Amino acid sequence: MELIRGLHNLKERHRGCAVSIGNFDGVHLGHKAVLDQLAARAAELGVPALVMLFEPQPAEYFAPERAPARLTRLREKLRALDVDAVDQVLCVRFDAAFSRITAGDFVRDIIHRRLGARHVLVGDDFRFGKGRAGDLGFLQEMAGELGFSVSCRDTFTVDGERVSSTRVRAALEVGDLETARRLLGYDYNMYGRVAHGDKRGRTIGFPTANVHLHRLKVPVRGVFAVHLHCAQEGALPGVANLGHRPTVRGGDPVPLLEVHLLDYDGDLYGRQVRVDFLRRLRDEQRFDSFDALKAQIQDDVTAARHFFAMPPPVLPTAPAAQP
Repeated sequence: MELIRGLHNLKERHRGCAVSIGNFDGVHLGHKAVLDQLAARAAELGVPALVMLFEPQPAEYFAPERAPARLTRLREKLRALDVDAVDQVLCVRFDAAFSRITAGDFVRDIIHRRLGARHVLVGDDFRFGKGRAGDLGFLQEMAGELGFSVSCRDTFTVDGERVSSTRVRAALEVGDLETARRLLGYDYNMYGRVAHGDKRGRTIGFPTANVHLHRLKVPVRGVFAVHLHCAQEGALPGVANLGHRPTVRGGDPVPLLEVHLLDYDGDLYGRQVRVDFLRRLRDEQRFDSFDALKAQIQDDVTAARHFFAMPPPVLPTAPAAQP
């Protein structure tokens, strides 16, 4: 997969593609069905399949204080998009200048002139351009004038409801990891690098791997049974706390992921890891003493061991694209 960082890096060789446009936050089963649909159309036309996404996401630019927590950071999103169905990702910087581009100029200058798109795949609720003035009907009208085709994304449902990033986020907010798993097609996860912390866990018998997430907001909080993955070690079972550590110094301003690994005594400092959230055990809470915290962590470890003794769930998959 080729990553194209910014419109200014588009070259003549990038002209001619089938493109889908969106945030692709979480790259859930609905997104994966879209990617299959895009790949099938690109193959028919004999052109690359290109995904256009924005950084920051539009909601984060216009109202950062009200924007929801991301399911995936850009690097995580690119990992998930790096599949056979996607040939190119165009990451467009969403800034003041881009926000002023009219719907007509977006289609004429970016879709037609710069990308030379042969086909555009969007949702029926797709809005674009300054003031969100452009919609599907406008895009179809301009496509007829400029000579490319447009189609709507197929709706992908689970339990009779459309799969969306908003729906995944709602499930995570209440700790419903099973529903999130069925919508995503994988265990919800986060990536980060293990760094040195204050080592308080060692003083109470539960050393932790402190994973720096580089996020100001997280879509899920609490204590979880997890798998920590790293290239050298594989999947390591553990108990994780994700939140602001209210027992320590009254809480941290930036959310921190701390993972106590079960029956592991290796060195993970400096390693890039992925943490899969498997079962929510409880809310994060404040304790009056470290003795009380230690007793609760012991209970969490017992609950996690019980969870890991059970058979793993069966994950759903997105259907194959129809020709």
